[in-house]
Amino acid sequence: MDSPAKYCYYEKTVQEDFILLLTLLVLAISFICPLLFTANVGVGEREARVYSSLVARRHYGLGHGVGRSGDVTAVQPKAAGSSLLVQLTNRLLLDVLRTMGVRSTAACVLLPVATGMSMVLTLLTLRSLKPNARYVLWPRIDQKSCFKSIVTAGFAPVVVENRLEGDELRTDMDELRRHIETLGAENVLCVMSTTSCFAPRVPDRVVDIAMLCKETGVGHIINNAYGVQAARCMNLIEEAQRCGRVDAYVQSTDKNFLVPVGGAVVAGFDKKFVDEIAKTYPGRASGAPMLDTFITLLSMGSSGYKQLVADRKTVFQQLSAGLKDVAEKHGERLLHTPHNPISIAITLPSVSSGEDSGSAAMTELGSMLFMRSVSGTRVIAPGSSKVIGPHSFKNWGAHHDHLPFSYMTAAAAVGMNNEEVVSFLSRLDKTLGKWRKKFPMASPAAGKVMASTPESAVSNEQNTAGQTTGMSSGHVDSEGSVAGTGVLLNSASVCDSPQETTVATTAAS
Repeated sequence: MDSPAKYCYYEKTVQEDFILLLTLLVLAISFICPLLFTANVGVGEREARVYSSLVARRHYGLGHGVGRSGDVTAVQPKAAGSSLLVQLTNRLLLDVLRTMGVRSTAACVLLPVATGMSMVLTLLTLRSLKPNARYVLWPRIDQKSCFKSIVTAGFAPVVVENRLEGDELRTDMDELRRHIETLGAENVLCVMSTTSCFAPRVPDRVVDIAMLCKETGVGHIINNAYGVQAARCMNLIEEAQRCGRVDAYVQSTDKNFLVPVGGAVVAGFDKKFVDEIAKTYPGRASGAPMLDTFITLLSMGSSGYKQLVADRKTVFQQLSAGLKDVAEKHGERLLHTPHNPISIAITLPSVSSGEDSGSAAMTELGSMLFMRSVSGTRVIAPGSSKVIGPHSFKNWGAHHDHLPFSYMTAAAAVGMNNEEVVSFLSRLDKTLGKWRKKFPMASPAAGKVMASTPESAVSNEQNTAGQTTGMSSGHVDSEGSVAGTGVLLNSASVCDSPQETTVATTAAS
């Protein structure tokens, strides 16, 4: 019988061989750049001259970047290798987006800037279709870069407050429509909606928003920052464009594809419009985000990425169950946010000695977790305010002016594993115990101002919500399937009647 060590050695050898093969492929692509030919004489101001051999090796000799002056996707003859990488990477990304659920995507482009600046370029491109429009309607999501992108692009942001439904913060469609009617549809450039977000905020009702935008002639851009990894987010985008209007949707490369920060993918259903967004980027750009994504996607393969997404869903369930246990142990509860497929929140107790002390206590909890090597949690207490550009936000971080409880969040993002979940839950449990001893807490009831929503009410809310439908006999899980049925929710009827409930007969993927 063969020993396990033999197979471990074999697996390691295969991995090493693949890395070598991938390295040779990238080098082969770089070697077709005339700038690297030994006979080449460069007499221009930018000839991919790199002083440090370490830097040259890091970029595989691709020192010229991507694009040409004025067009980031244009073919550059003297940097043929970089130009080839642009085409290959964008094709790979298009396949990923379609595979993950947005099958109608016509084109996409990887821009060498993160999500916020990519949103700026998208807004500026959309302006050419409606040059006199001044306003961008923004269902509130307390994340700076998307709001600042509106201001940076030269538009006036109009904040649309969310509605508190049970524990969830959801899009107020009545308020959105009222703003369009008040400002005049001709003066509104677009609605900037959101899919991926921190609980208790949940994805916007993007299908209903898309239908409203189509009806009123208003543009629609979706901030899908880390939504590629969640079937619910991708299915919502596909359904939104089928039922209404979606001009573009934007996602981060680092949050979805496990690469360093520095790139974002802008995708849409009109190839010409996506091409115009790419042309809006001024000048050449660094090829690093393109190269990182190309290498990573080839390393994963289609099956590898699908497995990572499946593993993330399992981790989400484990994290949710674990947080529920920890919360109940400390007299708190897990917030009921079934429409959020990535982020999970638990309530925190009120501090008995005043608002300022409460804010300090919440900050201290975040610091204690960070000092114990826990990163990524968000600890939110009512009362904090922040001024960003022309707008002052109450309760910054909570996505709502009057959220009646303090809470903390954790996310089950792609790449997280079960071991990390176990370690986090253990550290959180111990930290909460020490934190509660350090600060005088109000009674448990005071820490739970928001009463738990009855299951019947939640089920009814899911059945009558504008865009996401459920079954009266079951609860909706984080990926859009009905618990206990093994079938995927289908919002096909949403286009005709937002109140109808239908369930597809296709098995959940």
